[in-house]
Amino acid sequence: MVNCGLVTEKNEPVPLKSISVEVRVQDHVATVSSTLQYVNEEERPLEALFVFPLPADAAVCHFSAKIGEQEIVAEVQERETARDQYDDAVSSGCQAFLLEESEESPDVFRLSVGCLSPGQNAAVTIIYVTELAVQADHSLRFCLPAVLNPRYTPAGSAAGIVSEISSGCGSVPYTLTLSVHVSSPKPISKLESSCTLDPLVFLHSDHTQATVNLSPGHMFDKDVELFVYYQDTHQPSAIVEAGVTTAPSGSLMRDPVVMISLYPEFPEEVMSSLVTQGEFVLVIDRSGSMDEMMHNGTGAQTRIESAKDTLLLLLKSLPMGCYFNIYEFGSRFEFFYPQSVEYNQDTMDQALKRVKEMTEDMGGTEILQPLKHIYSQPCYPDHPRQLFIFTDGEVFNTKEVLDLVKHHAHSHRCFSFGIGEGASTALITGMAREGSGHAQFITGTDRMQPKVMQSLRFALQPAVVNISVDWTLPDGITVDTLSPPINVLFQGQRSLIYAQLKGESSGGSEGTVTVKYSLKDQPVTNQLHFCLKPTEETGLPIHQLAARTLIRSLEQKERSGDADVESIRSRIVELSVQAGVSSVRTAFIAINKDSRQTVKGPLLQRRVPTHCLCSNCIGPPRRLKKGIPFVIICFACCFACCIPAEPEVTGPEQKIGLMTKVRNFFRCGSKTEASLTAQPDSESMNEAAPDPPKDPLLQLVSLQKASGCWELDATLADVFGKTEDELTNQKPAQVDGSVWATLLALIWLYGCKIEQQVEWQFVAMKAASWIGSQKVGDLSQCVCVGNVLLGCQVTEETLGI
Repeated sequence: MVNCGLVTEKNEPVPLKSISVEVRVQDHVATVSSTLQYVNEEERPLEALFVFPLPADAAVCHFSAKIGEQEIVAEVQERETARDQYDDAVSSGCQAFLLEESEESPDVFRLSVGCLSPGQNAAVTIIYVTELAVQADHSLRFCLPAVLNPRYTPAGSAAGIVSEISSGCGSVPYTLTLSVHVSSPKPISKLESSCTLDPLVFLHSDHTQATVNLSPGHMFDKDVELFVYYQDTHQPSAIVEAGVTTAPSGSLMRDPVVMISLYPEFPEEVMSSLVTQGEFVLVIDRSGSMDEMMHNGTGAQTRIESAKDTLLLLLKSLPMGCYFNIYEFGSRFEFFYPQSVEYNQDTMDQALKRVKEMTEDMGGTEILQPLKHIYSQPCYPDHPRQLFIFTDGEVFNTKEVLDLVKHHAHSHRCFSFGIGEGASTALITGMAREGSGHAQFITGTDRMQPKVMQSLRFALQPAVVNISVDWTLPDGITVDTLSPPINVLFQGQRSLIYAQLKGESSGGSEGTVTVKYSLKDQPVTNQLHFCLKPTEETGLPIHQLAARTLIRSLEQKERSGDADVESIRSRIVELSVQAGVSSVRTAFIAINKDSRQTVKGPLLQRRVPTHCLCSNCIGPPRRLKKGIPFVIICFACCFACCIPAEPEVTGPEQKIGLMTKVRNFFRCGSKTEASLTAQPDSESMNEAAPDPPKDPLLQLVSLQKASGCWELDATLADVFGKTEDELTNQKPAQVDGSVWATLLALIWLYGCKIEQQVEWQFVAMKAASWIGSQKVGDLSQCVCVGNVLLGCQVTEETLGI
């Protein structure tokens, strides 16, 4: 069997040898410098193509290449112009480098390395800036994507950069080194990572600066996540960054730019009661890739099994009186009900029965059509629509999906969940941003349930309306807000605002930004005072992120066709070139014009593997110019390159799933194509592996009624490790069996599962509300008896009844 991924004619790995990354975190912004070391070990000139992921909201702001002692710094140019220059340079035997952003998905880039002579080394450096997302525990998440899954392409769609992903089985043939420097006005509490880190080193006694390195030997075969914890992260802040004095007068790069981080604090009396209305539409990915494991550790579930457990928890947590529906999608889509139904015991039971039967057998990942169907359904008055979308995010038409979500943003909120390594950040964060919701990523050993429950709390918060942002600045200073209008606010969630400051102050040195909104008919005001003096020298990350924000808005306008497309394209190119940041209309181009010797001989083309699932055979390159010969060596995983992209499987083997067969093929080490079509014999089907032990928490949740109560029976007693007689014999007189069972469930949750409270908080709220509506008698006595029975020490006040 040949090596997986793309190899040379001698069956050797392609020539990317290492990736070295330096990260500078300044408060809420990270500047990332990645250096990729190439070497041409061929006997002929080489062209390498490397398709790789970046964070969706990153602004690429520098690109250079060093060959020997000579460094070539790239320029940002209009895309077609840059492509033509690259083609001409490569065709003429000159060394050239081209960096492009995908037209379909802004989190995918393609780097073309042209005309490396035999034995020649090249170090390519890419620098980008990105915002750090705030997590539920107030940490800031930095993610260095490594995994780029093959994106499912709907029938009839043209392929682009994202279809040129090369495959790799196992580890990639290059390593990663990573160093991180963190600085902030607020003290740094700690840094955590999904990978092994060296000890954190503080550079100052006040803990405002620290460094940490990734432990040696890391193979870059999964995303690297880093979580930065500051003291008082949730406090609002402002960074004012000075402009470039040589930039044109009045331009974005000439004037100071301010980045405001806002954390609205809602009144406690408003947040104490969550809304009980709404239409909840749960959208579940059932494509073949959902059969992948959540992680490689002990007790790992497949993605689909984890999603099913999460659906159970979600369905049990919904409030009585709301409406709900569930959509399943792959190459096609299905729905549980023709339209959303009222949430009650019957509809909940029907839905749970279908959830248990879910498998990952619906082919590819096509999310556009189910979304269109959902949006075609009329909304229920006084029941705001809330979408919960679960996917591993491997789609081709990302921008088309985001435009659809944005078009319907007035009628719903969208909460998105990226499952597993390689989920598209552009898709997951984009759907939440355009749908005025919240995005979550579940990677490594993360549990899906707590993250989904955090989003459900957001969804159940009262809607914020009439949001306005006002500026108070000294005379002579005006402000041009660059960020889109804020149309959603959640308790504890950050909102970023970029603004360009114009003019000269006649005296004052302080500005104020005021955010006003209405919450349950109550007016609320949040204010932040900030100094107009620019922060100490930080480079230009704030300007570059502001330019990126403006460019993204313009790109969306261009796709909508609501304005003069040509003028918008010109403005995108102007901003991109001026700020030196990437866009879909521009590209970075670097040409070694000082090379003394023209490269001779036939040019080999190599595609550098990224770690990903099996993908289709890569199509021909877009270039065949001036008679330069080339060779494409294109191996997907062995014969898997001949398999269509997760077609819909029909017939007797439908339940097996094509991608499951492919994975089983490699796990078993078979080399025959017969493994793809072989049917399991009846004996092996009857010898199914025993079910893993059930999670007691999920067992308890599965027994709860839609109203919030439990029944007193043997299955409930089993969760507690008791018999039904033990529960019944200890029941206080005059207390109903369901009341006693529900009270015991609450005591068990608070006494035995308090560390998972975020998962069962809504289940407990429903239970406490239900008990409160019943005649209990002496509640204190019941709690005392329940504590003794279950071995807990829960107070009556804790239960919230």
